[in-house]
Amino acid sequence: MPDNVLLSVDQMYKADTLAGQGGVPSLDLMEAAGQAIAIEILNRWKKRPVTVLAGPGNNGGDGFVVARLLDKAGWPVHLALLGEVATLEGDAAVNAGRWQQETVKLTPEILDNDPLVVDALFGAGLSRPLEGEARTIVQTINERNLDCIAVDIPSGVHGDSGEVLGGAGAALNATVTVTFFRAKTGHFLLPGWQLCGQLVIADIGIPDGVLDDIGPKTFFNGPNLWLDNFPWPEAAGHKYSRGHAVVCGGAELTGAARLAAMGARRLGAGLVTIAAPPDAVDIYAKEEPGTMVKAVKDVAGFRDLLGDPRMTAILAGPGLGVSDATRECVLSALSTGKATVIDADGLSAFSDDPDALFEAINGPCLMTPHDGEFQRLFSTAGDKLARTRRAAGTTGSVVLLKGADTVIADASGNAVINATGTPDLATAGSGDVLAGMALGLMTQGMNPYQAACASAWIHGTVAEKIGPGLIAEDLPANLPLTLRDLKDFRS
Repeated sequence: MPDNVLLSVDQMYKADTLAGQGGVPSLDLMEAAGQAIAIEILNRWKKRPVTVLAGPGNNGGDGFVVARLLDKAGWPVHLALLGEVATLEGDAAVNAGRWQQETVKLTPEILDNDPLVVDALFGAGLSRPLEGEARTIVQTINERNLDCIAVDIPSGVHGDSGEVLGGAGAALNATVTVTFFRAKTGHFLLPGWQLCGQLVIADIGIPDGVLDDIGPKTFFNGPNLWLDNFPWPEAAGHKYSRGHAVVCGGAELTGAARLAAMGARRLGAGLVTIAAPPDAVDIYAKEEPGTMVKAVKDVAGFRDLLGDPRMTAILAGPGLGVSDATRECVLSALSTGKATVIDADGLSAFSDDPDALFEAINGPCLMTPHDGEFQRLFSTAGDKLARTRRAAGTTGSVVLLKGADTVIADASGNAVINATGTPDLATAGSGDVLAGMALGLMTQGMNPYQAACASAWIHGTVAEKIGPGLIAEDLPANLPLTLRDLKDFRS
């Protein structure tokens, strides 16, 4: 099982239960969780006043353990409880009994000495907005910008969706979040991802074997998911063995197809041809000399080109415009049964009849919408992970829903959240490069799901290396260095 498993809240509860059935007492798990948080504090900060905010459940029990261990280490600790000690149950009550110092009520006054805050109010299982004293104190911590370490997930954030229950400002903005065994999906979906600060995943003694019974299908993206199938050039290979990609080029917004073609070539497609309207051939042809250009007068001519058995994979959408001709271009690509990437206008052209697009899919297909394009075709009910999974299941394709927290899902329910990248990617053409990168990998035989995962991770990693000032043209130019690092990672 890969190390980058992400669990839902219910799956984490099941992991706890299975650990107990396997002989690991829940009280030992709570002690280990508290120790992990205390160690993180001792390693990060010099001795200073600490205020532990304990909630009424097991998260509060973790807080009691942290308070006891820091007090034992000689730190000045105050513990504030939401509720009454007498109402605590189970392991939380046991650890409350082990706390020998004063327990005070949860009020903003406990923050008056600007302490380091331990947020042990509510964990990933919170299902309703913060209210009353809890909401007031969270807002006070945020307003004062206090250092804060969150237990499991910042209070107010939903563990599955990453959503802030109660709206903006109703969740704690943590400096560090310590979670246990495996991260939750809410740690990687916005806005939860931004509120977690630095995420630490602590081993508290739950056996890895419980994952076999849980059968997780969600992961955060990383090379270990797809690198074994990455199509590196072979010694006996040649350009024809690496596939021939076709990019459908538009008459006016020619930059989109050119950027996509460069992305495909950099990711290893042996040959890339832009199918261009005759009036635009000169524009396409005067750019990168390694990209071939074929004049295609109309949709019939495009179909004839795609009928060439040497053509391996097709990209339709970038720069085409929303028109009947674009619809026909996409439908022609899908009718071949060849690996197809549909992006941008190729998706929006079906906004008035999504079923016509979905019903035409009869081969390997990847859709790469941003939120606006997605909303024109699919239901927006549920969180981003649920929406993407549902769209993939509906279409029988792979869907890559772009964003800072890009989600990729296939029709069988597998899903990945990608965390590489920077805000600098919010620039014209960067999505065209991404679509082309996926095309380049699919041209060489990589399946759409793995091609999407690999492309998203590499795309974001290149952006991180480039940094501020990034424009789309920088992405293909800087791909070789990241690919070199990726090949070293493999070895």
